[in-house]
Amino acid sequence: MTTTATHSPNGIILFAHGSRDPLWRGPIEAVAARIRTDSPHLPVTCAYLELCEPSLPDAAAQMISKLQIAINSIAACADSKPATGLKPLKIRIIPMFLGMGKHAREDLPELAAQLRSSHTQVQFEISATVGEDERVTALLAQIALGA
Repeated sequence: MTTTATHSPNGIILFAHGSRDPLWRGPIEAVAARIRTDSPHLPVTCAYLELCEPSLPDAAAQMISKLQIAINSIAACADSKPATGLKPLKIRIIPMFLGMGKHAREDLPELAAQLRSSHTQVQFEISATVGEDERVTALLAQIALGA
C-alpha cells in the first residue's frame, strides 16, 4: 500500500522488522543518520515491527508531539493567531524491507490505518519498500559485482 506524495513530509519514519540483536539495528540507524546529515531540518526516526523499540505507533506519537511543539513555538514567537491554510502534518513511512512480504503487504497497512485513526490531523504517506526501488537493485548488483 503506497501513497502518492502531495507535498514534502514534515518527518520520516524508517520502518523495519526488528531484532533482539542490537547490532542488527546498525544499518537502519545509519540510514537515519545519513538523512539527518543531508537534511538536518527534517526529523527522522526509526521504528520496528517487533523485538525492539520503538514501535511504529510510539515513534509516530513522539514525532507528532515534537512537530506540534515546534509549530506552537513558531506561532508563539510570531505572537500571532494560528495561521489558516497551513498544510497538515505529513509523516512519510519508509518500509525498510527488500521485498513486498507479509509485513509490508499486511502488517504495515494495518498499523497505518490505526495511526490514521489515532492521529486524524496527520497525513501518513507509506512509501514502497526500499527493495522495490530500481536504485537499490542497481546498487546491490554493483556490490555483488565488486564495483
